[in-house]
Amino acid sequence: MAEKTSMAGPMAGKVAVVTGASRGAGAGIARALGAQGYTVYVTGRTVEEGAAPLPGTVGATAAAVTAAGGRGVPVAVDHRDDAMVQALFARIARDEGRLDLLVNNATHIHDDLITPGGFWERPLGLVDILDVGLRSGYVASFFAAPLLIRTGGGLIAFTSSFGSVCYMHGPAYGAQKAGVDKFAADMGVDLRDYDVAAVSVWMGPLRTERTAKALGDRPDQYEAFMAQAETPEFTGRVIAAIHADPARMSWSGQTVIGAEMGVHYGITDEGRQPPSYRDMLGVPRVPHPAIVR
Repeated sequence: MAEKTSMAGPMAGKVAVVTGASRGAGAGIARALGAQGYTVYVTGRTVEEGAAPLPGTVGATAAAVTAAGGRGVPVAVDHRDDAMVQALFARIARDEGRLDLLVNNATHIHDDLITPGGFWERPLGLVDILDVGLRSGYVASFFAAPLLIRTGGGLIAFTSSFGSVCYMHGPAYGAQKAGVDKFAADMGVDLRDYDVAAVSVWMGPLRTERTAKALGDRPDQYEAFMAQAETPEFTGRVIAAIHADPARMSWSGQTVIGAEMGVHYGITDEGRQPPSYRDMLGVPRVPHPAIVR
């Protein structure tokens, strides 16, 4: 168990889980939550530097959370393993006695995600995003929900993208993004009477280790997009703002565009306002109000 220390920040005393946070979006979100004072349980598979093709470990991210002003707790979790996920939330219940925020970010990204070609011409392994990325978000939410309900005032956030409604990287990627948006919509229905909100946040192009490599490999394809890229910390600050909002439940069940939420909450990204790609890439689907039990 990580040592508990006195922390400053508006969300000091709050406990969060960020899945898939060894690197990339998850790591940046975790760091941003640390700056707000959260205790952040950082999950992922990479525990030793060099064990994965890209840099980053759960331990390094947890240390960065602590350095930012929160408390980082690294936990090695393979989100394909339901028992490991169940054990994570059992540990949090035992050690913290509460859970305030779950960020479902763990996602299997195949190395050939941006390789051109029809879905049948690329590796079948691209469909694994429906296991770690879609199913894994449901499983984590399943085990987190009782603790979030017991704590009250909680939030489940899914990281998503415009690929939910436009063609982006092929059908498996699109189905995963559309799926987590639907999870937020329907979990919002189930949780509405328990003071726990569920939202899906569309991120713009991100500056991460993976996208830096993609830019180096395909500059003509990605240079213009990446010039406007967001830091993943921006998404973390947006999620923290939604969680802290007294009107948090009014967002529940919705898919929101992170850049637009930044405008709403007055959040900038390294001094600039990230653009929304609404006109170029599409708008979130609005759930129908009908409820069939």
